[in-house]
Amino acid sequence: MPRAGLTVERIVAAAAELADEEGFENVTVSGVARRFGVKDASLYSHIKNLRELRTRLALFAGSEMTERIADAVAGRAGKDALAAFAGAYREYALRHPGRYAATRTRLDPSLAADSPALRRTAEITYGMLRAYGLDEPDLTDAVRLLRSTFHGYCALEAADGFTAPRDVRASWDKAVEALHITLLNWPRETCRGT
Repeated sequence: MPRAGLTVERIVAAAAELADEEGFENVTVSGVARRFGVKDASLYSHIKNLRELRTRLALFAGSEMTERIADAVAGRAGKDALAAFAGAYREYALRHPGRYAATRTRLDPSLAADSPALRRTAEITYGMLRAYGLDEPDLTDAVRLLRSTFHGYCALEAADGFTAPRDVRASWDKAVEALHITLLNWPRETCRGT
């Protein structure tokens, strides 16, 4: 019988807090159970295993991050949208390191297949890039460029990997400007006839 007060939502929220405090890799069923003062078995009435807990945490964090990005880009286009998107991404990654790490994990396909959060992420990202006149396969290539640039920069910044005296924010702004110029001048793939 499920313990009173425990829900999947409360368990995932506790896992998100634990991830930010101790790191995503340290999120365990036991660690979350301790937050509620219960035994692990009490959580298994709501989740199957650690894999499901981490997948749900990844979906929760991805949805949370996407909503912040969506709010930032609303009503913007082109460079303004790109800068707002990038800024919201960076802020989330640095403010919520454990949750952000969760968004970088491979998801359990059975839980992720119908995720509204994943669909929303794609809609926002592809919508922003379509303003640059990109179509497939260039959209996918551009998404990969943005994701790898943003992730790499945030990972290095979080690890204090930038030691030069130049202001980290100034370098970030310059990187976003460079991405904007790249997107404006994207080397479009030409359609080949059969």
